[in-house]
Amino acid sequence: MSESDGDGELPEEFYSEDRWANWLDRLRDEEIDPEDEDSARLLLNLQDDAAIAVAKIITAFQDGLLGEEAALDELEEFAGVVLAEADIEDEEVAMLVDSVQMALHCVAAAAEMFVIDGAPEDGTVEANIQAAVDAEAEEDLDTAFNYCAQAGTLVIDGADTDVSGIAADLEYGYVAEWVNGLDSLQDALADPEVVEED
Repeated sequence: MSESDGDGELPEEFYSEDRWANWLDRLRDEEIDPEDEDSARLLLNLQDDAAIAVAKIITAFQDGLLGEEAALDELEEFAGVVLAEADIEDEEVAMLVDSVQMALHCVAAAAEMFVIDGAPEDGTVEANIQAAVDAEAEEDLDTAFNYCAQAGTLVIDGADTDVSGIAADLEYGYVAEWVNGLDSLQDALADPEVVEED
């Protein structure tokens, strides 16, 4: 991903396997403790950095620099990188990366849905997330995921919603992971600056 995209220009790439691999290498090299502030920040930076790539793809699409097919290709390429199985031996670190990947799966799905159909005219972020929570309670995870992705299209469309506040109130589960991704996406859309790896 280019760190200094000029106005009206596309970066050479929005995200790369090397960038993702560098983050994973850092996770392997560090003593990761989810209760530790530095470890938590590293994981959040990994997630936010990837969400920024999606925000830049969406912005390029909205600005007419990417057509629908090209934007979908970029999102597919992004998902292919960040959702690939990570080769991490430490089980606890692997679980934490899996959590980040769940969040980014929702980010990518929301962006794809937005590129294809835009945001729905009716409904709110809060209502879609509540519907997702209800669906998860019924163990209908496909429906829950789709509601979260739809909530994401509203976030992309600029809904004035504090996703971070919603995420903080959710009980741990799939929906909480997906909404955590939407929180990163909202931050990325507001401030699409590259997160430095060091």
